[in-house]
Amino acid sequence: MNIPNVNETLELLRKLVSIPSPSGNTSEVITFVESFLSELDVTTQRNHKGALIATLPGKDSLNHRMLTAHVDTLGAIVKEIKPSGRLTIDQIGGFTYNSIEGEYCQIQTNAGKVYTGTILMHQTSVHVYKDAGKQERNQKNIEVRIDEVVHNAEDVRQLGIEVGDFVSFDPRVQILESGFIKSRHLDDKASVAILLQLIKQIIQENIQLPYTTHILISNNEEIGYGGNSNIPPETVEYLAVDMGAIGDGQQTDEYTVSICVKDASGPYHYSLRKKLTHLAIDNGIDYKLDIYPYYGSDASAAIRSGHDIVHGLIGPGIDSSHAYERTHKSSIKNTYKLLFHYIQSEMEV
Repeated sequence: MNIPNVNETLELLRKLVSIPSPSGNTSEVITFVESFLSELDVTTQRNHKGALIATLPGKDSLNHRMLTAHVDTLGAIVKEIKPSGRLTIDQIGGFTYNSIEGEYCQIQTNAGKVYTGTILMHQTSVHVYKDAGKQERNQKNIEVRIDEVVHNAEDVRQLGIEVGDFVSFDPRVQILESGFIKSRHLDDKASVAILLQLIKQIIQENIQLPYTTHILISNNEEIGYGGNSNIPPETVEYLAVDMGAIGDGQQTDEYTVSICVKDASGPYHYSLRKKLTHLAIDNGIDYKLDIYPYYGSDASAAIRSGHDIVHGLIGPGIDSSHAYERTHKSSIKNTYKLLFHYIQSEMEV
């Protein structure tokens, strides 16, 4: 099968990554997804945490499936307004400070005003700091230079900027003729775009699903608990759709769908993993099995919270995770194909 309107999926991805949504400040992107699904007449509801749950009725309403992908991203929060008028930040999510050095950013105030800035080392100028390249990239040395005329902390506060304001990173998204997509926040907005396009195909082609299927658009995955609630008791299978990690010792690449065998939480459900593998083989889908040693998903969060479910994890391969990321449309296609066949498959109930 071919993905219907693959370019439409990529443009949807461009829109998603362009909406700032660090964990804790995701209302705008959730509203975007909600509007997208509303135009398809898909039933949705927000939970108290602000995540969005869409429900597609199936033939079997006694046994349910749940799929999830997350729209929250890495980001930061203002920790301190320095006497110089620059900002110290605290991390939201797990990234290294060197991965954001030199990045453009936005600061959103409590009143909704948005200012731009650049994330820099305090000791950036090599004409002033002899050991600029040797200084550690950490919270003490990294700061935000605001694009406003400010000379001190009071000037910054006059703008309305205060401790606790959210800082989001410029995604710098590019969709290239070679098929590569490079951007921040492909983790996990690539998966969200895939799921939204899949829902659209199901609705437009009037595909009857074998089981009532819920899609959780999670908004707290980067901080560890996005998928640990609002799972209907009828749910049998719970599949997280999240990025596959690429690096030394990994099989995952930018061209296939990655099926996770195990992450830091332990093995994923063996029977579901085998089922996903067989679906890929039977339908000519390029895939890789892999282990992510320093990784957790909304599916593993659901297991830790005590839900009696069969859990799995698949997703597109993403290079340079939690930095300036990249994938290829081949990986988007293969992930889409596996999900298309998975949601129409039978469960062991």
